[in-house]
Amino acid sequence: MMQTPTPLNIVFMGTPDFAVPALEKLHGSQHQILAVITVPDKQQGRGRRERPSAVKQKAIELRLPVLQPEKLRDQEFTEKLRALNPDVIVVVAFRILPEVIFTIPKYGSFNLHASLLPQYRGAAPIHWALLNGDTESGVSTFFLKKKVDTGNIIKQAKTPILPEDNLHTLYDKLCNIGAGLVLETVDLIASRDVKEFEQDNTLASPAPKVTAQTRQLDFEESARQCHNRVRAFAPSPGAFTHRSGSLLKILASEITTAEGTPGTIIEVADNSFTVACRIGSIKISTVQPESKKAMDAGSYLRGYPFNPGDKLG
Repeated sequence: MMQTPTPLNIVFMGTPDFAVPALEKLHGSQHQILAVITVPDKQQGRGRRERPSAVKQKAIELRLPVLQPEKLRDQEFTEKLRALNPDVIVVVAFRILPEVIFTIPKYGSFNLHASLLPQYRGAAPIHWALLNGDTESGVSTFFLKKKVDTGNIIKQAKTPILPEDNLHTLYDKLCNIGAGLVLETVDLIASRDVKEFEQDNTLASPAPKVTAQTRQLDFEESARQCHNRVRAFAPSPGAFTHRSGSLLKILASEITTAEGTPGTIIEVADNSFTVACRIGSIKISTVQPESKKAMDAGSYLRGYPFNPGDKLG
């Protein structure tokens, strides 16, 4: 029988907006956030102004103490963390923690990962779920150990991947589901009711960091594969091809059955154009030309018309 949760003292670690809902969820709970750890501010834009991470911005808004170590193994930072004496460290989209850090808390440290582990271990689980055309995804919380993404699983939550989902919509789904799972996990730890289980390494699959090559469309692939590549990077950073040597991002597409020579424009309509793939074709409705903003295909075609038989790639 689950005990009534005793409020825990938490150190929260995270960087991007994916981690913000979890931080908000914990802040609104009975548990106490002792400090928020995030990356140092980064210089961005033409003016090279320093910009804080999304997690730091939210922590300041919530009036929470913030630490921004340059190096996690720095002795001064380690001593500050030990002095806080946290019950648990919660990690959401942060750096890989050294053992000297994740072994500090009384009840250990856990991470939120955007996949149903052991599937998609690595830096880009959401991208790879879409690239592979999966129909289901989810989130996992697991205790940290030395080897990345291999610790014992605490809880998981599933969600369908809909045909219309892309990187943006699936990202939003998973960060919101994940926020609830983080709080459930902290409550389980507080209630001493964790039933962790080992990952089956034979079922593990990688989700390595995406590169420009991963984003490049290859019309020698099937229409399904090309469409999934568009979904996996929309609306940003965008899958891309080339037209007459200039980069052209493809931000929205659908699969059609029309056939033709791969990479060839086989149909031009008022608000779309269709490109042949190895099997089938994709009808493209949103693009972003090099050095331009995203636009619907109709606007693009008015400035950069195609003729059937023109080629991409």
